[in-house]
Amino acid sequence: MPLVSRKGILAIAAVADVALNAGDRPVSARALAARHKLPPRHLEPVLQALVHDGILRGIRGPRGGYELARERKRITAEDIVRAASRAEEQEEPPLPPSALLNDVLRPALAEAERAFSTALSRISIDDIARRAEALK
Repeated sequence: MPLVSRKGILAIAAVADVALNAGDRPVSARALAARHKLPPRHLEPVLQALVHDGILRGIRGPRGGYELARERKRITAEDIVRAASRAEEQEEPPLPPSALLNDVLRPALAEAERAFSTALSRISIDDIARRAEALK
């Protein structure tokens, strides 16, 4: 069972792609989608969530696209997964309330999520981009 959702993985890949490919021009959503073999509509909600959270900056216009909103080493996988999860929450209905969910499962899972979040916060986009650059 993966701990990072599909959208979370796509979001990390998109931010890493922007870090690697945005030189003097922003990276278009179309180029991102093509490199990851996805229809652009799959990435748009994730990209918008990343812009909303200040991870990416959206540039409008014919030469528009996305660029990093802050330095690579100041963006963590945890930041990105958190932004992507907000995009997912908008699509899924809330869980029904119950004592088991509220009093037992949520606190136990919250503890595990904190530990996982701490691990993700140690991984920066700079780390990921350096590994990708080393493969070239």
